[in-house]
Amino acid sequence: MSTLSLAARDCSTMLRRNLLHARRYPSLTLNLLLTPVMLLLLFVYIFGDVMSAGMGGGGADRSEYIAYVVPGILLMTIGSTVIGAAVSVSTDMSEGIIARFRTMAIYRGSVLIGHVVGSVLQSIASVVLVGAVAVAIGFRSTDATALEWLAAFGLLSLFALALTWIAVGMGMASPNAEAASNSAMPLILLPLISSAFTPIEAMPGWFQPIAQYQPFTPAIETLRGLLLGTEIGYNGWLAVAWSIALAALGYRWSTASFHRDPK
Repeated sequence: MSTLSLAARDCSTMLRRNLLHARRYPSLTLNLLLTPVMLLLLFVYIFGDVMSAGMGGGGADRSEYIAYVVPGILLMTIGSTVIGAAVSVSTDMSEGIIARFRTMAIYRGSVLIGHVVGSVLQSIASVVLVGAVAVAIGFRSTDATALEWLAAFGLLSLFALALTWIAVGMGMASPNAEAASNSAMPLILLPLISSAFTPIEAMPGWFQPIAQYQPFTPAIETLRGLLLGTEIGYNGWLAVAWSIALAALGYRWSTASFHRDPK
């Protein structure tokens, strides 16, 4: 077998290992998935009328707010799901299995690739489940074309890949699974200070640049534009730039930590 085929075989083996772990221990994925689902239901059914009235300056319209909030919830779903990758990597590091893999005749990058691909697949599955809940409570995207849906899926996948590499780096740098879970919490908290739940214009002036140029806001606004037909502007390029930059940073961080000689 060629070197490339051996590397592909090792990567698929590590991917299968991580998917089996996720299937045997579904509680972590379910706990992370419950956060965006609960926020979706909370903001739609508890705050929906008030938020829609405040945004529109007129009467309350919960259906309008559902359309506004769902893209942000989908991005938050990715942020919460990839925390599982940080916990999983940190667990492997603390339990010594990574040290064992270092001594085996396998493609060394397959260990990280298995974690990353597995986490991205779980993120996309979580997005589909949360999206199904959103459709069940009234979300509709009737004006989006097939190409726009494909672009939306591509953006979600790219963003999931970027956040997963960051989460893997956090897991490699954490001494245990608890620390990895805590260090990855900004991936859930950042959407709360973005345009996910309220427009940037409604925020205090000094805070608007922070919310505008963080990674989640451009991705959320781009997703809204693709699914709902709102203006995308420069947010599309900014979302792609953030995703590529975060993916590159996470990749360099993760691989440098992985190849560093253990103490």
